[in-house]
Amino acid sequence: MITSNWFYDAMLYVYALSLLFYFSDFVDANRSAKRIGAGLLVFVWALQSGYLVYRLMSHLDVAYISGFEYWFAFSWLLVTTSLVISRFFRIEYIVFIVNLIGFAVLTALLLVNPGPAQSAQPYEAARDLLVVHVSLMTCSFASLTISAIFAGMYMFLHRKLKKKRWTNPVRRLPSLELIDLYSFRLIAAGAPLLAMSLSVAIVSIVVEGRWGYLYDWKVVFSLVALVLYVIYLLRRKLQGQVGFEAARLNLLSFGVLILNVLLNPISNFH
Repeated sequence: MITSNWFYDAMLYVYALSLLFYFSDFVDANRSAKRIGAGLLVFVWALQSGYLVYRLMSHLDVAYISGFEYWFAFSWLLVTTSLVISRFFRIEYIVFIVNLIGFAVLTALLLVNPGPAQSAQPYEAARDLLVVHVSLMTCSFASLTISAIFAGMYMFLHRKLKKKRWTNPVRRLPSLELIDLYSFRLIAAGAPLLAMSLSVAIVSIVVEGRWGYLYDWKVVFSLVALVLYVIYLLRRKLQGQVGFEAARLNLLSFGVLILNVLLNPISNFH
């Protein structure tokens, strides 16, 4: 049975080794290192999948969804997405950066006891809605995180090209048009998921009759982030706004989303 931390530690070590091989390809276009890193990453994904399934199967009662499992699922989702990007799009830099974030999340979870999950005190009358809310929010956050990485990549490449600095990293990046398109498509997927997640959360609050929670800082900042992403999509659709300004708005929106995550300690119910 997977009950001790040795399994979790092994998963981190393999993940770190995978990142080292990816970093070798990142700095010197080492295809052999990339293949080894990809193989190790697939192994990490398998370990994460098994560990996540074990954690969830050990307590099928929704009341036992913990913060550890939420962020672990987020890290797993980043690894899954990076494998898909590596297989179908072959953008090495984005794969490395996404996995760097995934590894950071996995490492940060060591500060939380990865032992048996504890009760999260969900709404008694809306447990099913809570599961839907958490699932949608996790997928949305993963999509918007990768979109923000693309936005940062766009701004980096834009400035390099403007100064006519044709370095090796610049040559290995996709075109500005492709980066902008990928970023937009990820927001087009993540923003509706965020909206659905918030709508489910609001329904849960209404079902429980806890109207005061609608004024919670987490809810307010989530709505602010959603509004910013909607503005991004509207400007893109109605004004054709692309490029540097769109990337900057993307990063601003994601910054609000990160601030929202940091507000957990002062939230009344998260």
